[in-house]
Amino acid sequence: MSIPDKIAAANKINDLLKGIVANGGLRLKYRITVDPPLAEQRDWERPEILVEFVGPDSPLLLERGGELLRSIEFLALEMLRLPGNEHEKVCFDCMNHRGMRLEELRLAAGVAADRVRKTKMPYEFAPMSSRERRIVHLALREHTDLRTQSEGEGLRRYVVVYPENYKPAAGKPPRRTL
Repeated sequence: MSIPDKIAAANKINDLLKGIVANGGLRLKYRITVDPPLAEQRDWERPEILVEFVGPDSPLLLERGGELLRSIEFLALEMLRLPGNEHEKVCFDCMNHRGMRLEELRLAAGVAADRVRKTKMPYEFAPMSSRERRIVHLALREHTDLRTQSEGEGLRRYVVVYPENYKPAAGKPPRRTL
């Protein structure tokens, strides 16, 4: 399902960002694109609305793993009242942070796959957002000798990569390999 009125949603995001940038004293500019063309690094994300920030205060948005950028994005998603399974329809980025994180997750998924094949033991990623977990699942979807599963709850959910037919020893939890 797509956002019913993308232009109205983009205008609401613009109004929100005007207030945040002005009242926060941030030296930032942003561009909101409805139905952006797919870039190579966005092949697993197909946002209907893309918001890109630039400016002298860009590093502030990206500190602590992009915490402020993700927080502003979260506010916009809440304002639009999008259900959790539709959060990927709106994407905020700054200085290609999202594209670099996607590539980092793809590489980490490849390393985890190699490690699981070699050790025949599960590999557990650190907790991550639902979007990031989705990227790991997608990166490994064609590896038929492996399976992935999200485990944990809330903010502590993480991905585990298992050998295809892995069965834990009776009464023994899987080894944590972070």
